[in-house]
Amino acid sequence: MSTATYTRFELLRAARNIRFFAITLAFPLLLFLLVATPNRHEELGGIPFPVYYMSGMVAWGTMGAVIGSGARIAAERQLGWNRQLRVTPLTARSYLRAKVATGYSVALVSIAGLYTAGAAVGVRLPAGRWISMTVMILIGLIPFAVIGIWMGHVISADSIGPAIGGATSLLALLGGAYGPVASGGFLLQLTQLLPSYWLVQAGHIAVNGGPWPAKAWAVLIVWTAVFTRLAARAWRRDTQRD
Repeated sequence: MSTATYTRFELLRAARNIRFFAITLAFPLLLFLLVATPNRHEELGGIPFPVYYMSGMVAWGTMGAVIGSGARIAAERQLGWNRQLRVTPLTARSYLRAKVATGYSVALVSIAGLYTAGAAVGVRLPAGRWISMTVMILIGLIPFAVIGIWMGHVISADSIGPAIGGATSLLALLGGAYGPVASGGFLLQLTQLLPSYWLVQAGHIAVNGGPWPAKAWAVLIVWTAVFTRLAARAWRRDTQRD
């Protein structure tokens, strides 16, 4: 099986998973419309409320999309499908790339849907700001893609759904996706150590212009490095077990 064939299979599989699409696409979109529409003329933290809430819902939806690859990995481990794949020409790197590519594809659909809804309720940004925000979001999703792979190899198929849902919701909450958690002090400093905080901030920074601060890059790099190591260790353990 070639890499392109397997990636296409993964994309079709994700598209047919109605429950997955409902959680990662419909829920953030519906919540955005319900909350942002009646508050479209308000501001929060000096940012137009629709922009603020759109950023939060994009963060929530895209996190769920890329971490969701863990559910597919866990299911394949339970069924023994990954053992079958290991006897094909498909390499481990291509297998994981397909999972990440599928998660990012769903994330892009979520971004497009929420951008469209945002524009419908009055979000107006120059084209360059939309592009900048999107690029920052896609970069900010890297640690979550690795977290999804790690979770898929350490959590059983029966438990992975609640684990992913709980982890995504908690990270979104602490990251400020539903609203600011803290305006200063220790709690703010603590939330700034989470990659979800900077994923939400991608939209806010895009409004005002300018790049992420150095602290954001450091947080993303550290989380990615740590969970890449954990995911690689879990993958080797699975391979040895099989």
